[in-house]
Amino acid sequence: MSTASIPSMPDLTLPATGGNSVALAARSGRKVVLYFYPKDNTPGCTNETADFRDHHASFHAAGCDVYGISRDSLKSHENFKAKLGLPFELISDADEAACNAFGVIKMKNMYGKQVRGIERSTFVIDAEGVVRREWRGVKVAGHAQEVLDFVKTL
Repeated sequence: MSTASIPSMPDLTLPATGGNSVALAARSGRKVVLYFYPKDNTPGCTNETADFRDHHASFHAAGCDVYGISRDSLKSHENFKAKLGLPFELISDADEAACNAFGVIKMKNMYGKQVRGIERSTFVIDAEGVVRREWRGVKVAGHAQEVLDFVKTL
């Protein structure tokens, strides 16, 4: 965890579940949590997403919107959202525009091979669009609660 190295939200509009699109730089007067995860329906990503789901009411009460983002297709996201009963939208970043803007694409070891993928990372953006905190190389256990605790300080 660290203070942010990205000064403000990139001006990107990306497709999201529910037939929505999300304009990252558009300000709704609300805080935003953007959590980047490697892949729908994998154990760590499922646990992380379920934790954000389970804390969603508290994030909402703190004036904060939550979005999960990965390179998966909208169809994959729609299925993942339905399977977990998510109250928030998932963003598809198939062309890696947001991944590149936030610097979350890394070379990782998977089964002894180097693969290019998303480093599990979370960013908290304040109501003015300034990234206030980032976590990189996230360990899932307790992460959603730690992010919520930080959001409550803004």
